[in-house]
Amino acid sequence: MSKHFYRLDNTLQFPSPSMALRDPNGLLAFGGDLSAERLSLAYANGIFPWFSEGEPILWWSPDPRGILELDDFICSKSLAKLARSHRYRITLNTAFEAVIHHCASVPRDINGTWITQPMVQAYIKLHQGGHAHSVEVWEEEHLVGGLYGVAIGRVFCGESMFHLQSNTSKLAFLHLVHYLQDKQFHFIDCQLQNPHLASLGVKEVSRAHFLQRLQQAVAQPPAHDCWQAQCLSKQPCP
Repeated sequence: MSKHFYRLDNTLQFPSPSMALRDPNGLLAFGGDLSAERLSLAYANGIFPWFSEGEPILWWSPDPRGILELDDFICSKSLAKLARSHRYRITLNTAFEAVIHHCASVPRDINGTWITQPMVQAYIKLHQGGHAHSVEVWEEEHLVGGLYGVAIGRVFCGESMFHLQSNTSKLAFLHLVHYLQDKQFHFIDCQLQNPHLASLGVKEVSRAHFLQRLQQAVAQPPAHDCWQAQCLSKQPCP
């Protein structure tokens, strides 16, 4: 059966991820909007937006999918040493806007960043609604690394990370993994595997397997205070 590239309208719905194109891998639909309601629906169904400046909103659900089983995270000797040094202070949800702006300022390819201003504002609204979250790495009062993503049930969908000091984005990732293990999350959705993510333990699974796992995780919401702003490191937080 041939697959079609769907155009979304104002109706709050998506086609089945199984209808995504093979080339480019996972392209499912275009159009719609970046409202918190649509973004939440997308993530709950294994779909995410990804587009560059000047393009329409593009929606994706690739096959295979990159995921990190929390117990499979690979912590290098240098990262473990950095974590033991307690050089940095790690926090959760204390500076989401600063983190996403830092991530947006990092060029990703020859076309620049895919984190456009409409994306920034959309995810800030998601954060304000309790769905998007950040991990921050601080050197004294300076933000030197971090990451952000979207939580749906007991799965964390990673979006982007940045570092201003060596290994600080990985340090944020390490603390996120430990936190999610403590909260009994199922896995981290990393969307697409790449060599960097593979070095951290990210593996590829089929889209069908991913969607089955996602459905299970979405059906198990975490504790209501799971995402309250807090300190994740042993270094004291002000």
